[in-house]
Amino acid sequence: MEGTSVASGTSRELEVTVKIEASIEIDKPIADVWRWYAEDHVRNHPRWNPDLELEQISDGPIGVGTKIRRRNTMGETPVEGEMEVTEFDPPRAMGVSISDGDTETLGRGTLEERGPERTLLTISADISGLDDPETAQFVKTMMGRSLANMKTMMEAEI
Repeated sequence: MEGTSVASGTSRELEVTVKIEASIEIDKPIADVWRWYAEDHVRNHPRWNPDLELEQISDGPIGVGTKIRRRNTMGETPVEGEMEVTEFDPPRAMGVSISDGDTETLGRGTLEERGPERTLLTISADISGLDDPETAQFVKTMMGRSLANMKTMMEAEI
């Protein structure tokens, strides 16, 4: 867990928001990583995280305002949710607002060119209401798994 901050919720109570972040270097040019990670997000996300099913429910190419239905099958009971793209800045950043059940998350992927054939991909999640350190560590572990899967797939496919 990279850091924890306290922010006020919509009521008078304070709500804990946990920020979790992980990075990996991918031996591919930034334009190729962007296309695979962001432009083809709905197709590729379930490949790097097989516990997730995605379906774009808005028309047009992915960009700010795109809505995506989610189904997370990791737990005992599948959780239905929705995400909306809130930032789309090729080839640097993609941000999403995620509602899964009663959990709200702000997710973001950033890309940084590290050379002509190398890109640093960082993914982060600000998860509100996550006050269990074990669950936060589990999410961080799953992020690491996702990044490793992305690296393997991208370096083999693009």
